[in-house]
Amino acid sequence: MRRITLLLLSLGLTGCAGYDALTQGVSGLTDYFLGGEDNSDPPSALIEYTPEVTLEVVWKESTGVGTDGQTLKLVPAVGFGKILAADRDGMVQCRDIGTGRLVWEAETETPISGGPGVGSTAVVVGSSDAEVVALRLENGTVLWKSKVSSEVLSVPVIAKGIVLIRTTDGAITALDEKNGGQLWRYEHNVPPLSIRGTSAPIIVSDNVIDGYDNGKLLALQLQDGKYVWEASIAIPKGRSEVERLVDLDADPIETGGVIFIAGYRGGIGAVSAPDGDVLWRNEDISSYSGLSNDFRYLYLTDTESHVLQVDQRTGRPLWKQKELHQRKLTAPIVYENYVVAGDLEGYVHWLSNSDGKQLGRVQVTDEAIEAKPVVVDNTVFVYAKDGTLAALKVRSH
Repeated sequence: MRRITLLLLSLGLTGCAGYDALTQGVSGLTDYFLGGEDNSDPPSALIEYTPEVTLEVVWKESTGVGTDGQTLKLVPAVGFGKILAADRDGMVQCRDIGTGRLVWEAETETPISGGPGVGSTAVVVGSSDAEVVALRLENGTVLWKSKVSSEVLSVPVIAKGIVLIRTTDGAITALDEKNGGQLWRYEHNVPPLSIRGTSAPIIVSDNVIDGYDNGKLLALQLQDGKYVWEASIAIPKGRSEVERLVDLDADPIETGGVIFIAGYRGGIGAVSAPDGDVLWRNEDISSYSGLSNDFRYLYLTDTESHVLQVDQRTGRPLWKQKELHQRKLTAPIVYENYVVAGDLEGYVHWLSNSDGKQLGRVQVTDEAIEAKPVVVDNTVFVYAKDGTLAALKVRSH
């Protein structure tokens, strides 16, 4: 353990980006650091079964180079009948959500690492060069560019004319949606080691809610960035930095005044939105991909790519789908009676929300899908690392 820690320090691998440079993913991290070598299982082969749903690729388009093989937070964004996607080379495309037809594309000339986020008038992306670029939603022309404190590895969030940018140094910066001027900035220390990536904030009752690499969930006032409350979700344990590694990289979600968050090696938790009281915590589940919910349950992918349904009231798992073991599933999205997730070979899997049974799958590309799917009007949109953007539907009989 000491030799590994010294190696990390000698390479200068502090913070999110450095840790990722060594590991390039988290599969087998626990085994690697605590057992001496990476003994993680290989991805399970896909089993043969009789599909119970027929899946249709409504349209599929290329949106550029995608992530260019890197670990970035590039996800599709939907708004005003359009779907937007950005690639590593700086291109942003706007397409018609129904047909995939290109409406406009723009070259930002910056290495995009997070976004896009969509507001009432602007499309916003962040870069590895600590630059934030806003484009006019109508036609893609540049509205403004602003510098922030470090790399942007989360999706910009826009609410009430305020653009919220979370950077890898732990800061949240609020910019004016109209001109990019800084409104406020909140700084938060990050631990020496963490998983590459940062969660995107959510807005709940005029508060900004976000998770941090030290396992804490934080609430700030949207208008001025003043501290409201914080809650401890993932509790670091052990003596070394590696042993104490916990991380809340998954985007929080909120429903019914309760915020749910998942952490790497730190469990999942439910927090009261008004005051930050921890309602429950389940330390037995580790996840870094994200959550979704329906009226009663949470759905998540754990670090072994098992998909779980969890009771919102107690945090107790109700079923676990293990047949897609280590296939590096995305965070699942739930709609109607389905749970949908993408995998490392470009397959998109439809599961039953009642028991996790595999119902159908379709391959849209041979490259990995890492971004959480998006559902609009019963159409599932997926974005792969090679820049493939696809719209999928369950075909009615």
